[in-house]
Formats: sequence, C-alpha cells, structure tokens
Amino acid sequence: MLFRSWAQVTDPAWPDVARVPDHVGGTHLVVTRHALVRQVLADPVTYLPDNALDAVTPMPVTALRVLAGHRFRLPPTLANNSGVSHPQIRAIVADALHPSRVAAQRQWLTALVRDRVARLSAALDADESVDLYADLAADLPLLVLARLVELPDAPVGAVKEFARTALELFWAPLDTDRQVALAAEVGRFHHVLRDFAATGGGLAAELRAAGHPPDVVVGALFFLLVAGQETTSQFLTLLLHRLAGEPAVRAGLRSGEVAVADVVEEGLRLEPPIVTWRRVAATDSTLGGTPVPAGSSLVLWLGRAGRDPAVVESPDEFRPGQRGSRRHLAFGAGAHRCVGDVLARMEAAVVVAEAARLLDGVRVVRPPWCPDNLTFRMPDAFVVRRSPVVPA
Repeated sequence: MLFRSWAQVTDPAWPDVARVPDHVGGTHLVVTRHALVRQVLADPVTYLPDNALDAVTPMPVTALRVLAGHRFRLPPTLANNSGVSHPQIRAIVADALHPSRVAAQRQWLTALVRDRVARLSAALDADESVDLYADLAADLPLLVLARLVELPDAPVGAVKEFARTALELFWAPLDTDRQVALAAEVGRFHHVLRDFAATGGGLAAELRAAGHPPDVVVGALFFLLVAGQETTSQFLTLLLHRLAGEPAVRAGLRSGEVAVADVVEEGLRLEPPIVTWRRVAATDSTLGGTPVPAGSSLVLWLGRAGRDPAVVESPDEFRPGQRGSRRHLAFGAGAHRCVGDVLARMEAAVVVAEAARLLDGVRVVRPPWCPDNLTFRMPDAFVVRRSPVVPA
C-alpha cells in the first residue's frame, strides 16, 4: 500500500490507524481518518515534521558519497523545520507568494493558457493527438513561480527533470544503482542552486538579507523548485484527466451552473497530487485509541482523508460544491500548511476556465501513469484525440 496509496483510497478495510511495514523492514503508523490526520498536522509539538524530507529508501554509502561530492546539504528550512527559524523563513516565502502578487500574474497566465489551448484545439481539429501534460500543464507552474520569486535562469526542461528526479530519489522505492544515478543528477543541480543562492535576487536576496546562511537559502529554493511547482503541474494533469470523464461537470462549466472554484476544490479533494505526508512522534501519545510511542513514523493519508464520509456527503463522487468538498487536506494544515495554496488554486482555476473545453468530444488515448512513490503521484502524460464521428 505504502507506495501506491493513491490507488487504494476507496478500500473500506482500513482502520483509523494501521501499522504497516515498508520495503526495507521499517514500520509506520498510517493515519486514515480526516479528523486524526488534521489533529496530527495541527500539533507540531507532539508530532514533528523533521522526517518530512527523509529518503524513504535509506541512502547507501555510494549515493551519499555522490551527494557529498556535490556538497549537497538539505538543512531544515520549510517542510522539515520544527525549529525557531521556521516562522521567519516561512514569512519571507509567504510574502513572495502573497495573494496580491499571485493575483497580478493571472492576466499573464490566462493569455499564455489561451494561446496554448488555441494551438492544441487546432491540432485536435487536424486529427492529431495532443499531450495535455507535456503541451499544456507541465511547465506552467514553473513559469509563474519564476516570475514571482526570480528563480535561477535555467532551462525549463532541466528544472523539471531535476524536480522529478528529486521526488523519485527521496520518496520512491529504489535499488542502489538507481539511487546513485539519481544522486548524481540531484547533486549537479544542487550546485547550480548553491551558486544562485549566493548571488541571486528576489527570494534568495531576501533570505540572505534576513541573515540566513547559504545552506538555508539553497534549502528553501530546493523545496520551492520541487514542491512549489511540480506538484501543481501534476494536479493540473490529474484534474484534466478527471474532467475528461465528467461530461456533466463540463456542461455545468459551460452553462455557468458549476463554478470553476468549486471544480478546483473538488479536484483537490479527489485527485490530490500529494497523497501522503509524514510526521514523527516526539513523545508517547495516543491517536484514535492507538498508542503512538515516541519516535514512531506516521504516514498521514491525505488522499483518503479527503474521502472521509464523516466529512464529505458523497465521498467518491465528483460533485463540485457538495458539503465538505472544501475541507480536504490537500494543502495540509497547521503551522506547515502549504504556503503556495493561493498560487496553486489560481493556476488551476485558469486552466479549468480556459482548457476544459478541449475535453469535449475527445477520447483518451493514453491516461496518466503514475510510478510507485510514497507521496507524489507524478503523472507522466495525458494524451487525447478527437473522437471519430460515427455515421448516422
């Protein structure tokens, strides 16, 4: 279950808290109920975020040597920071992603998406297949993020490859050879980030001005480049795929009876790109009647929490605006709630408003495929083509 949890969210057999072994002999407490997941996220004293970025497949010495050769370090900055530096680092990043700054990007993003939709629509009209991941969703969040925080001037393809490589290295079940290869790729890009952290403007400059050391600046940039854009492009792809199978919802969007914002929230609930997140117990505690010894690894099943019938009226149905739809935990909760939630919602709203019509009258040639991963779904493609006209 651990590495394909996104495919098992509807299995009714799971208890509120389950003890589950992993692929290397470790044991985790998997928390499935919405109220308990939220309880853990809201209590950063009892349940620390320190293990959030730990590699789920322990790094062999060979891979660690590769990373050390690139001077790779990932100190606590955002998601894995339970220390006193977290509030200030978070505040600086939050200011860079302030709702007013996000709103200022909407017109530019809308024009870009409209242009892409027009080209994709023409390709579909010409009886060509189009990949709505590669040709529409993949780089949009990175392009917006670069405008907001003045990210390094690196080719989009290189940044995307780095982000997916990091998600695999730290969150996938791997053999040693693959870990070494991925470590080399991550290490090389980390070197680029280190150079930018020392001289770059925007967010990097703000963090330096606040007195944060180079490793912290690099760590913040590392996390933003991985989680700050890759998860959103994943979500856009998953949401479009879901909408392809929801003709009634698309009709409601066309007529105005269904709100774009409600579609986005229901998508976040049913198709979150991040399906689990981790915490470690700082002290002995009890969770839903289950003893949690200090040091226990907790896997919070965000995807299943979004389908909790105690919260959502029709947990397995895509019904925008239904009771409980907006109570999902796709962005987490508490002190470490995703700082880019407003940005992700804006990007998804633009794509739904402008691109949903591409799905009318198409058939899915290749649905998204997601590899084994503890936390991230990482869809690789979404190919559609116009459905042939059936003669009367």
